[in-house]
Amino acid sequence: MLATTALVGTVALSGCSAETVAQWGRFGLPEAASDRAPLIGNLWVGSWIAALAVGVFVWGLIIWVMIRYRKKGDDHLPAQRQYNLPLELLYTLVPFLIIGVLFFFTVQTQNGVQAKVTDQPVHTINVVGQKWSWSFSYMEDANPAVGAVVHEAGTIDKIPDLYLPVDKPVRFNLRSADVIHSFYIPAFYYKLDVIPGRLNSFDVTPDKIGTYSGKCAELCGTYHAAMLFTVHVVSEEDYVAYLNTLKASGQTGEITAPVYPNVVPSVPAAEGEEQK
Repeated sequence: MLATTALVGTVALSGCSAETVAQWGRFGLPEAASDRAPLIGNLWVGSWIAALAVGVFVWGLIIWVMIRYRKKGDDHLPAQRQYNLPLELLYTLVPFLIIGVLFFFTVQTQNGVQAKVTDQPVHTINVVGQKWSWSFSYMEDANPAVGAVVHEAGTIDKIPDLYLPVDKPVRFNLRSADVIHSFYIPAFYYKLDVIPGRLNSFDVTPDKIGTYSGKCAELCGTYHAAMLFTVHVVSEEDYVAYLNTLKASGQTGEITAPVYPNVVPSVPAAEGEEQK
């Protein structure tokens, strides 16, 4: 049986590209492109291995019971019991053990992913999510190679570009102009909600040059599917050159989100009624 399974697996894999086989090894995750990705990747793969181990164990028990207690040609029933204390302890305590282990590693991963690289990151990008695109403001006024805050704004008809320097820490500050969005770069293995009236931020260091997709991962309305952006991880020189291109085209200054009301506005009272 084991030899047959191995043979079938070998034949199936032989028709796949090396990239596809590698992705199967990551249980469907894309190739990582940031310093935080291994933390999420290890948790993801470990969770799948644990789930498969539990599944194989349960399937094995089911098959064993089917064979061990199958009908043997007569109407004799196996011994009937009201309870089985060891078995009940097993299926009560083991789930708590599994949950506890997963919780422990989840908290460890969360702390690692959300940790700030430094108090003063090398680069800061302020992101505004709006219906139905993204705006990126590069806070490079203190960078002598740029000397200004420059921006790029996307629209529903124009997918914006986000440029990042490779191997340099970047802090993203996320704000919403309207409803809840979610800033997601799949290759970074990380996403963070963009909530009206609240500043969310995270640090990341892109570590692989390339072009990657970005999107909104929160169903935010009619044209949610249009909230795409393209991420370019480039060298520091190319990053500065791109920002200077924005500067030369007059795209200077920060794009900010409007202040979102956090209280219910009062309704004028009709004559003879109390103010609400």
